[in-house]
Amino acid sequence: MRFRPYPGMTIATAILFVILCGLGVWQGAIRLPRKLNLIAAMQSHMTAPPIGIDQAMTLPAQDAQYRRVTLRGRFDHAKEAYIFTTGGGTGVYHVLTPFTTDDSRTLMVDRGLVTKEHLDPAGRAGANVSGETQVTGVWRTPDRGGLFTPPPDTAHRVWYVRDLAAIAAADRLTLAAPVVIEADATPNPGGWPKGGQTVVDLPNNHLSYAVTWFGLAACLLGVWLAYHINKARIAWR
Repeated sequence: MRFRPYPGMTIATAILFVILCGLGVWQGAIRLPRKLNLIAAMQSHMTAPPIGIDQAMTLPAQDAQYRRVTLRGRFDHAKEAYIFTTGGGTGVYHVLTPFTTDDSRTLMVDRGLVTKEHLDPAGRAGANVSGETQVTGVWRTPDRGGLFTPPPDTAHRVWYVRDLAAIAAADRLTLAAPVVIEADATPNPGGWPKGGQTVVDLPNNHLSYAVTWFGLAACLLGVWLAYHINKARIAWR
């Protein structure tokens, strides 16, 4: 048997092989269990009975995420903000409305979606409940805007990301927490806004990533072996 691999190439291949295998172990043994635990916690939060605002605000941010909460208080419909998004191939808007609880804490409630035709609150005045009401929704920390997020159209109160700090500043509001309560699917009078828009989308591709890294490691080893066999540096005879 002949075994005389090129030292430089072998060392480089060994380093890359260890790195690729390490990435595979990281994805399969560390990232995958964490993601599975996160998905399980999210599903548990979404199906658990609603909690009150006091309990939600004492929880760590990660534990409060996707918790269902129930609030009692009043909407300030005069300070609606509209978050543009797309749905069903057309433009729609999330209606964000300040909600002041019975103990004078203000939170932002995402009441759901409206089409452009229903954007004007005068056309859905029946849905804008006055006086004390109760809202049940999902406690969410909104995503931040990116480099390519358009600037808001403040004249028409239209935003392209749920920038709570900027929205609150525009109306001189002090929010009790930097979160959005995404209202559940309880119908509003007249049908608009349409609540129940919480999206639970947490991709879990870590197992396929692990397989990919280990596959690349195996291919690298195969290339190293084939090269040395072709050069007669490794032979079985």
